[in-house]
Amino acid sequence: MLEPYIARLEVGGNLNYEQMSDAMENLLSEGESDQIKAVFLQHLANKGETDDELLTMLSKMEQHGIHVSPKCNGTIIDVCGTGGDKLQTFNISTTAAFVIASCGGIVAKHGNRSSSGVTGSADIFEYFGYNLNSEPTKTVEIIEKHGIGFLFAQKYHPSMKHVASARKMLKTRTAFNLLGPLCNPASVKNQLIGVFSEQYLQRIPTILQKKGSQNIMTVHSADGLDELSTTSKNKVCFLHNGKIEESIIDPQEMGLHNASIKDFQISTLNEAIQSFISVLNGTASKSKIEITCLNSGAGLVVANLAKDIGEGLQISLESIKSGNALSHFEKFLRDCGDYSKLRELQ
Repeated sequence: MLEPYIARLEVGGNLNYEQMSDAMENLLSEGESDQIKAVFLQHLANKGETDDELLTMLSKMEQHGIHVSPKCNGTIIDVCGTGGDKLQTFNISTTAAFVIASCGGIVAKHGNRSSSGVTGSADIFEYFGYNLNSEPTKTVEIIEKHGIGFLFAQKYHPSMKHVASARKMLKTRTAFNLLGPLCNPASVKNQLIGVFSEQYLQRIPTILQKKGSQNIMTVHSADGLDELSTTSKNKVCFLHNGKIEESIIDPQEMGLHNASIKDFQISTLNEAIQSFISVLNGTASKSKIEITCLNSGAGLVVANLAKDIGEGLQISLESIKSGNALSHFEKFLRDCGDYSKLRELQ
């Protein structure tokens, strides 16, 4: 029953491990009405989730989830955002994931359909014929062979269907927006995570450090993006070697030109697809290529393939310029997608 916990949250009380654990069992199963689940999530958001509450929720999500263990020579990472910035940009982290893979990185991309934007990472993969419901063993093979594969959240977290309607009722962010990027089915310990609010910049690395994570970089831009942006300065928190350090990344100091949010915004799936491909083949605007490579560069740091974001940025730009990024994607599509979809766009 969620009612006792709702009453506690309503007056600003926190939930201990046993209470939150029980609440999550109710959220992730049948029994409680969607209305009651929505009220619980709303009151939890209004109160503000504590680190311990989020850790307990994360633990329960993982208990209910399906897990995979790719065997790769290198650091397996994920790059994703919490969503919720409502700025309707093209799929920057998904595009960056393929650039990272083309540079030798290994990305177990965990994602879903969009909750607040035009398209989510799942929509991009699906458009190109990737089977979102591939069996885990097949997905592992893809990651091991191509250095990138997609882990569809709905496939790997089936119990989330029991809270989907409640989340839609609210039409606002809930704890699950934060938990999604933290519960990668491949149990990655190295992640680049864009956050919609800077209040989570240090909290997320702190939470993941308690779970044994190694390299966790959280980013938030002054313009509100849950990505590293080239339109403004960016705040970065980096858990590395057991320490969490904060820094400011100024894209202009890295030689990137000053862009506008409008340079990244889209309004249709077709525009999202065109943006994704045009970055990989190097025909996109300088703005789209640079913001992708800035984020890819950060991913390469998390993957232990670049000493800093500046070096990672240059490696990423060269991969696109040389045609390697597109070539890598082409090989990926020929093996586990629909290559004709790419030919239609070229």
